[in-house]
Amino acid sequence: MQPAYSHQTAGILYAAMSSLIDTIENAIPPINREGYKFIAIAGALTLVLGWLWTPLFWIGLILTGWVALFFRDPERVTPVSDRLVVSPADGRISHVGLFMPPEELGLGDAPMQRISVFMNVFNCHVNRAPIGGKIRKIAYRKGRFLNAELDKASEDNERNGLVIENDKATIGVVQIAGLVARRILCWSEEGEEIHAGERFGLIRFGSRLDVYLPAETVPLVSIGQISVAGETVLADLKNQNHMPNVTRVS
Repeated sequence: MQPAYSHQTAGILYAAMSSLIDTIENAIPPINREGYKFIAIAGALTLVLGWLWTPLFWIGLILTGWVALFFRDPERVTPVSDRLVVSPADGRISHVGLFMPPEELGLGDAPMQRISVFMNVFNCHVNRAPIGGKIRKIAYRKGRFLNAELDKASEDNERNGLVIENDKATIGVVQIAGLVARRILCWSEEGEEIHAGERFGLIRFGSRLDVYLPAETVPLVSIGQISVAGETVLADLKNQNHMPNVTRVS
């Protein structure tokens, strides 16, 4: 009887450990490959600081943890529909309204509906396509590094824009460098097909994404709302006749 009991106990312990490991793996998102060297540098610096003075090791360890957190790249569940526009970034909706699109995108000289998502240094900075379609154009422009939350950052800051078109619309999505950001990465190329929610770039460290939609598009988000890249629906390109969202803060 004792061996049977031991076998049953071992099975329970194995199941419990497997469940714990799965929980830990689900709680810790994968790291984007762009972050590997920065994490390695931060880790090496932590060891050097710890060798010089023990308390500095713990400070360095915290900073290394933050670097790993910054480059996290979790999976996202994206609604599949040509008519839905999803958020290209994690962050806070900072601007909503009619604005002129960047000249280099070639989207015309009339105002378009712009939805801006501001990313602070604690947000996930992997950028995702707002809609699926063909990348018609990619345009990079040098600029300044003002606070990305400022409205004039759309005009003055360094930026990289993509024009994506499908059967429903032609839109623009612009990566904007911020006060701390010094590098815009874009992994896509002109002429490629891209899916809604697909990763296309990253900005280091703290920045903003602007999405330019047809002027008649009614936003489904409001200023101050928190968005999740690849999941939060910003607008419905087909339904353009309903009233704008009415929100309250509680």
